[in-house]
Amino acid sequence: MPTQDPPSGVSFSESEEWRLIEKSIDEFIEQEIDPLEDDLGELWSNPRRRHETDGRLVPEVVEAIQTVRKKSAENGFYAMNMPEEHGGEGVSHVTWYRAKKHVASHGTGLSEFVLAGPEGPKPLLLAAEDEQVETYLKPLIRAELSAGFAQTEPGAGSDSPAMQTTAERDGDRWVLNGTKQWITNAPYADFLQVFARTTPQEEAGRYGGITCFLVEADEYEIGSLNNAVGLEGMQAEVRFDDVRLDEERVLGQADTAFYNAMDFLSLGRMELGAEAVGLAVNLLDHAKQYANDREAFGRPIGKFQGISHTIARGRAKNYAADAAGQKLAWKMDQNESVVEDASIFKWFATQTLWEIADDTVQVHGANGLSEDNPFMEHLQLARILRIVEGTDEIQLNTIAKQFGAR
Repeated sequence: MPTQDPPSGVSFSESEEWRLIEKSIDEFIEQEIDPLEDDLGELWSNPRRRHETDGRLVPEVVEAIQTVRKKSAENGFYAMNMPEEHGGEGVSHVTWYRAKKHVASHGTGLSEFVLAGPEGPKPLLLAAEDEQVETYLKPLIRAELSAGFAQTEPGAGSDSPAMQTTAERDGDRWVLNGTKQWITNAPYADFLQVFARTTPQEEAGRYGGITCFLVEADEYEIGSLNNAVGLEGMQAEVRFDDVRLDEERVLGQADTAFYNAMDFLSLGRMELGAEAVGLAVNLLDHAKQYANDREAFGRPIGKFQGISHTIARGRAKNYAADAAGQKLAWKMDQNESVVEDASIFKWFATQTLWEIADDTVQVHGANGLSEDNPFMEHLQLARILRIVEGTDEIQLNTIAKQFGAR
């Protein structure tokens, strides 16, 4: 018989390589992460003890986070999506999606820092050249440094081109002034990627005239901590007061940073969507187990359709979200346009997680409100994911525009 050509299009099969990675991740979390959390005890499990009086994470927790990063890098997980020539593993977007989802399926905890978050290397840093590669990019991939992405301002979130932070030339240097807000990892970062307007909108256009600078921790001031629910101690206001920077601190080309950042926006949305799908898997497992174990009126509560249908709806929606995520990752590997796909996935996956988190608390009844379980943390994180990397409304605007409905 003549041989058949292999089927074209996206494949949902799991390669032997992925199965080995999945097994290795499970072993890493069991052998390295779980003991760290056990050693920290209430310093990790109790948010009231996790922070100093000023809101910062206590030193023991900061040290544990750095340990997770370093051990993950040593085991080849931390930045495995980054190119091999810079110290990564060069895995595909599909593999990176599956890894992000799988780690999140273990639930919230120190495992959140296993795969370059927050804030490990982002692809925007691949614009680094010459000494920037050795000083910032490679050490970040090796988890010797951590960073932050400073774009959001008090008056410029979704409308980031309206930023007020500026950098003006003074001879052969730049002078940076302004304030950023909600900057993840800012209190602990070794450097920030700071976006500033370098040419007025009237000259460069709305999206032009923005430059990204590499600014080190001793060159800026940390203002108040922005204690977003679920991210307490991790975000802060950052102030720049006449910070003088050499030309070597410009990442990429001057005036083009906004366009460069947009090139990687779909990846960020894929990563957050993958996290949402994985967390939903974790929540559904908890809901299923409780529904099978908890009895009322002489039988497990899962026997009541009000409970079983709630869990089934969550399972079906998360199944669909996962399929959308895998298709998005595959299209990214094919270098296809994914602007609409990324917004659809990010919006649907995070909406689904929000619903499942709320339903899981409801399935548990009063027990779901206890601080001894992770459901409230999941609910808080689900709410955060509907805002970062583009709000629900921004995603819907993008979908409508791409579809031609506006």
